[in-house]
Amino acid sequence: MTGFTYPKEMWNKRFSTSDYVFGEEPNSFLVSQAANLGQGYALALADGEGRNSVWLAKVGFLVDAFDFSEPAIAKAQALAAKQNVQVNFTCSSWQDFHWPVSHYDLVAGIFFQFATPDERGELFEKIKKSLKPGGVLVIQGYGKNQLKFNTGGPGKLEHLYDEALLLNSFSDFDVQICETYESIIQEGAGHSGMSALVGFVAKKP
Repeated sequence: MTGFTYPKEMWNKRFSTSDYVFGEEPNSFLVSQAANLGQGYALALADGEGRNSVWLAKVGFLVDAFDFSEPAIAKAQALAAKQNVQVNFTCSSWQDFHWPVSHYDLVAGIFFQFATPDERGELFEKIKKSLKPGGVLVIQGYGKNQLKFNTGGPGKLEHLYDEALLLNSFSDFDVQICETYESIIQEGAGHSGMSALVGFVAKKP
């Protein structure tokens, strides 16, 4: 289709700048859960320019991270070097990433709302299987009211989260936090301003 830009091309273009689109600091909801994250092996999925995976490495995790954008991975590697930490970065889509079974003590999914409703179930199953029993899942996403703010996110209602979606999707997990709230966030130019957010923390049984 003439003029159509594939999502990967769009993200590569967006990340091909010297600025960190979503900033260099980790997501505040993830940081707020520091005491509950445990230790060991962590996965930061679709981690873009590396802000969350680098922070996880700084607090002691052995971290895998992936994103499908080559420019994002290059910037993530540069950020890890700047912070003097090691992260195992992979340039991969979530479909092609090697999801090790019962391997991770923590999976962090921060604003990974690219999956369609049909794809989301498969992605969530991969997350579940990759966690060890007792492993922690942290999700931060945009809620249904985000469309009125237009301060970040996919801009498609069907890609946004609500509590029921997460509770149903992880119904066998021990849910510790499931909350909807509005807050001002400043995560680079990409996430900036008042936002409708969902925070979710749960342990795999």
